Amino acid sequence: MGRTLLVNCNKEMDPGNGFLAAKLTDDLVVEILSRLPFKSFCRFKCVCKAWLALSSDPQYCKKLLKIPTGLLYQRRYNSAIKLASLPHNDKDFDEALSFLPQYEQLELMDSCNGLVLCKYKNSYTPPAPGICRFIVCNPATREWKMLPDTPPSHYDPFYNMSILAFSTSWSANFYVFNFQRLSTRYLGFGPVKLQVFSSDLSTWFLDDTSWLSGTSVSQPHMFIDGALYVHTDLHEIMVLKSLEETSSGIAPSLRTIKLPHENVGFVARFGQRCFGQSSGALQYALPEEDARTILVWSLDVDEPYEWSLKYRLSMSHAFGRDNLCQYGVHSWQCDYEVIALDLERDGVLLFDKRADKLRLYNTRTGELDEIQPEDHRCRKLQDAYYHYVASYSKLPALFGF
Repeated sequence: MGRTLLVNCNKEMDPGNGFLAAKLTDDLVVEILSRLPFKSFCRFKCVCKAWLALSSDPQYCKKLLKIPTGLLYQRRYNSAIKLASLPHNDKDFDEALSFLPQYEQLELMDSCNGLVLCKYKNSYTPPAPGICRFIVCNPATREWKMLPDTPPSHYDPFYNMSILAFSTSWSANFYVFNFQRLSTRYLGFGPVKLQVFSSDLSTWFLDDTSWLSGTSVSQPHMFIDGALYVHTDLHEIMVLKSLEETSSGIAPSLRTIKLPHENVGFVARFGQRCFGQSSGALQYALPEEDARTILVWSLDVDEPYEWSLKYRLSMSHAFGRDNLCQYGVHSWQCDYEVIALDLERDGVLLFDKRADKLRLYNTRTGELDEIQPEDHRCRKLQDAYYHYVASYSKLPALFGF
C-alpha cells in the first residue's frame, strides 16, 4: 500500500469528506486518475503540490495519461505562431492560436508551464519609443490577457529579452521579466535594467539599480518552484528568487551559479545549451565535444547548489553513425542542436541539421522520431522554438483590465 497524498487536499476542498478521502492510497488514486477524461486529468494537477508530484512520479508515469507537449515556433519573417507535434485527445485544442488578436506584428517571446508570452504592435495606437506591449495566453483554454504597456525607457529594444514565469504548483500568479540593455558602442557591455510585471497587482516594477552591468542574459532559462534560472554570457546561471516581493517594490534576490562544463571554448563555439527540469531540480544538457553523446547534469536544489552528471545519451546509436560533426566556414559544427529537455516524459527534442528536421529522442528506447512541421524548410535554425506543456489552469484576472 502506498502512502496517502490526498488528506490535506481533500480536507481543504470538502471537510465533510476528508476522512473518507484519506483512506485512498496512491495506488488507488492512480487507478482512478488513469480513467479520467484527458482535460480533467490535466486540471487535477493544479489542485495541490501533492497531486502535481503524483502526476510526475516515475513509479506511476506509465499508468497515468501523458500531458500533451509540443514545440511552439514562429518563422523569422512570418507573424504566424504554430504548434508542432502536440499529441493529445482534446479535439477543441487550437493548435494555430487563432484566438489571439490579429495585430500587424505578433512576436512569440516565451512559453512557461502552459502559458505563452507574445509581444505585439498595433498601427492604430502605436506605442511611444521604448515601450513594449505584451499578451499572455493559454492555448488550452483559449484565454488571453493584454498587459499594460511597459514603462518608457531610453534603452535600445534590440537588446531586450522577455521571460514568462508561471507555475501552478507555486502560485496562481504569473510574472513577466523584461531585461533591457543600454545601447553602447560595444555590444554586451552596457548596464541592464529589469522590468517585472506581476499579475496580482497588474503593474510593472522597475529595478533601476543596473545591478546586471557587464552581464548579458541569453535565451536558455527555466522557472522552477518560484526561482527563475537564466543563462548568462559568463558561463554561469543567474538565479532570481523572492519574486513576490516585487509587488511591494522590492527587487528579486540574486545569486549566480557556475555551469558544470569545463571546456568553455567548446561551449562558446560548438555547444547548444538547454535547460530542463525533473522532480523539481534544474537540468542542463549539451553535446560532448565529439557530439556522439549528450551530457545531462542535475543541480541540487539546496545549498551549496552542486552539479551531478545524471545521463550520457548516445547520439551515435540514435543517428546510426559516429561522424556527427562537420567543419563549417570557420570551425567544427555539430550536426544537431538540443532544443528542449523533457526527461519526465522521456524526451529530448533535437533539430537535425543534415536532414533539416525536428526530432524527438526517446531516452528509454534510444530511438529518434520525426516531429516535423509540414511547412518546415530552413537550413539554419532561424526560428524561435519553445517547449510547450498543456495546462488547463485559469488565467488570473488583471486588476483594472
